[in-house]
Amino acid sequence: METCYKMFRADILKNLDLREKRFGFEPEVTARIAKIPGIRVYEVGISYYGRTYEEGKKIKWKDGFRAIWCILKYNLFLRNPYKTKPVK
Repeated sequence: METCYKMFRADILKNLDLREKRFGFEPEVTARIAKIPGIRVYEVGISYYGRTYEEGKKIKWKDGFRAIWCILKYNLFLRNPYKTKPVK
């Protein structure tokens, strides 16, 4: 989930009611996309090499707690993922 490599159709993404900033964005957008009927999710392997703090790593332990909170919040309490009506 926390890879930052995601691709979506623009019409789908524009109609989501996204609220999170920073590291909460990924769990939110993933949960909202998962709740839309008819949307298929594909997984593709990537090569990833994490940065060290010296190289500019910005994530802190608080970001991990925020991500867990967002996973719970958007998977347990989310009703309608759209701003208005679903995209057809």
